Amino acid sequence: MSTVGINFGAATSGTGFDVATTVASITALSSAIETPWNTQLTSLKAQDTALTSIGTDLSTLSTAVSALTNLTGVMAEKEGSSSDTSVLTLTSASSSAVAGSHTIVVNSLASTASNYSDALADASDTLSGSLSIQIGTGSTASTQTIAIGSSNDTLKTLAAAINNGSYGVQAEVVTDDNGSRLLLASNTSGAAGAITLGGGLTDATTGQAIGFSVGQVGADASLTVDGLPTTSASNTVTNAIPGVTFQLLATGTPTTTDGVTSNEQVQVQITNDNAAVETAVQSFVTAYNTVAGDIKTQAGDTSTGTPEPLYGDPTMSLIQSQLSTSLNAGAASGAISNMEQLGISANPDGTLTLDDSTLNSILNSHYADVTGFFQNTGSWGQGLSTTLDTLGSSTPNGAISLELAQDSTIETSLNTNITNENALIATQTTNLTTELNTANQELQAIPEQLSEVNEIYSAVTGYNQNVNG
Repeated sequence: MSTVGINFGAATSGTGFDVATTVASITALSSAIETPWNTQLTSLKAQDTALTSIGTDLSTLSTAVSALTNLTGVMAEKEGSSSDTSVLTLTSASSSAVAGSHTIVVNSLASTASNYSDALADASDTLSGSLSIQIGTGSTASTQTIAIGSSNDTLKTLAAAINNGSYGVQAEVVTDDNGSRLLLASNTSGAAGAITLGGGLTDATTGQAIGFSVGQVGADASLTVDGLPTTSASNTVTNAIPGVTFQLLATGTPTTTDGVTSNEQVQVQITNDNAAVETAVQSFVTAYNTVAGDIKTQAGDTSTGTPEPLYGDPTMSLIQSQLSTSLNAGAASGAISNMEQLGISANPDGTLTLDDSTLNSILNSHYADVTGFFQNTGSWGQGLSTTLDTLGSSTPNGAISLELAQDSTIETSLNTNITNENALIATQTTNLTTELNTANQELQAIPEQLSEVNEIYSAVTGYNQNVNG
């Protein structure tokens, strides 16, 4: 055990000694107890950083796998095309759509009802009377009446009152060569939006009655889908093909075959979105390779041979083992029994490689089997997803989460030990400083005490030591 000596110098010098340096030397021995604790803390924090990074990588991988195992995810996505986009365009194809071909004939487009008033020579003329508006026909139609008063007695203020209310129409004032008119357009497209106007609207300035004319009759679109006649109140058709929305732009060009004239047949093709699936699979491969590379780096040696923070860590071995097992497990789905058939191959360094052409080919020939390989109960995709849940840091029982929690417990204990030891050293420093300051004062007082003794001796003996003989 090391010892600390105190250099007092000459006892009669009166200079004493350096208390602060002496105390620091003594307490340094106690501080050395903390060195292995601090070393262990540094090591644990480096491990935590590496574990957190790998946990993030595993989370990214889990997200990539989920995109393929989700029943309404990328495997369910569809895309569509039209043989004549001047007649019909595809707006969307949802996951509920079924891949296949459809024949559509557009006989007529939907239209929205509109009415316009007689022209007023002066748009500021005062109106009087009332205007009733009915939308639709039959028992479901309802009529609302607007009484003309000081707040709505011009074309402009009447249009504003209609638009601020709930009358089922949009109003605006338009001007042509004959004057200004009130234009009413139904808010409901198709036949259900038919407008019927009544009441008695009058130009009070001129005394003339104001009549209305039909600008456009509200009508439903007429079309056939795979030979079945159907109608649509809107040119945006959402219910003719399940999961598919398309826009009607024009009637098809009439053609005559065997004396029978009919409109052009437009072919609508709904297909699986192979490109989106290929992108998702590549994202999975990329995310997997990131995990594999990170583990290899953090569990190995640096270029100088120094062990990385997770060198020899059992959790890294567990992750590598379980990932490898999952890649080679999972139930077959039809023609697909392993990931190699999807074009995914394992490399000697633990990473994966994707052959795009192989994946595209199997998607074209066995799309349903590929879907099952990712999504069926007990499938390859579902098994891999479950494994990832047990390894990462996204769940409390994940392998990364458990090791981080264990490290945290040890770090808390070490920090407590260091705090307690620092408190002891602080107390020791205070006590030593007090004691040594007292001793130092006594040393510094020795010359004065000697002088007093000499004076007493001289007084008693009559001998003066300070006089040279």
